[in-house]
Amino acid sequence: MQGVYTNKPTRGKRTERDASNRALWEHNRKIILTSQSICGICGKPVDKSLKAPDPMSATVDHIIPISANGHPTDLDNLQLAHRYCNLMKSNKVGAEKKEKQASNRLLPLTEDWKSF
Repeated sequence: MQGVYTNKPTRGKRTERDASNRALWEHNRKIILTSQSICGICGKPVDKSLKAPDPMSATVDHIIPISANGHPTDLDNLQLAHRYCNLMKSNKVGAEKKEKQASNRLLPLTEDWKSF
């Protein structure tokens, strides 16, 4: 599978959703979702049966954010993550990410988080 990556400024546009990168992004996303089972941010198992918008559902995270010149479709720059962990990580990299790891304190104490 070939993909062409151009490192042009995007001004808010997600480069992995750009038509030139979309097929490669979807291909690599499926590889990550099928081959990994542990959140790359918090280190806990990811329940892939949960669906968005559940905060503990599976998502694919860019290890080095695109905003920090991380490649949007490279397998080496993608990891499995909980939706919540990915949101809390935001566009942080390296030591910053470890200092501000996701916390369960912000999740509701009930299992019915949708009514929260």
